[in-house]
Amino acid sequence: MNKDVASGNGTSTLGNLALGLTLLAFGLGGTGVIDNVAAADAAGLATWVGGVALFLVGLLALRAGSTGDGTAFTALGAFWFTWGTGVGGGASADAVGLFLLLWALLALTLTLAASGGGLFGQGVYGLLFLALLLSGIAALAGNEGLGKAGGWVAALAGLAAWYGATAAVAGWPALGRANSGSTAAAA
Repeated sequence: MNKDVASGNGTSTLGNLALGLTLLAFGLGGTGVIDNVAAADAAGLATWVGGVALFLVGLLALRAGSTGDGTAFTALGAFWFTWGTGVGGGASADAVGLFLLLWALLALTLTLAASGGGLFGQGVYGLLFLALLLSGIAALAGNEGLGKAGGWVAALAGLAAWYGATAAVAGWPALGRANSGSTAAAA
């Protein structure tokens, strides 16, 4: 396959598609750009697509020997499932902020681990890290503007992950080094 065309295995493509759609829904809800739609409205999608489906894709990737994709997708599946089932559960703003900051550490780990996949691969996880960091600080500080900024960054990360997955399926040019088995949209 041409090195300028996206390539990837089925689990990385499916995982990035699930991650992208979930991040888009979460992010757009967090921006407040659509009337009467909040990040919490993405809970069902986050639970089933971002949580269960992503976790299962991660297990399949681990079984296939892809440690990077397997680790990323199972961990992110656990995050989205926990967030989706817990949103609106009456947790304090401080607890929500701490939750998001702790998961931001996972996104930072994934960003650093994806260094071999090129800048585009690192970009999705880097943007996810920034989105969770901004959203966590916003929850702790009660800052709505910072929360909206986190939503926009999450939506951008979702678009990047979606593009990476779609490029792999459609044979579109990749925006970074194509590397089968690499994590986060480089595939």
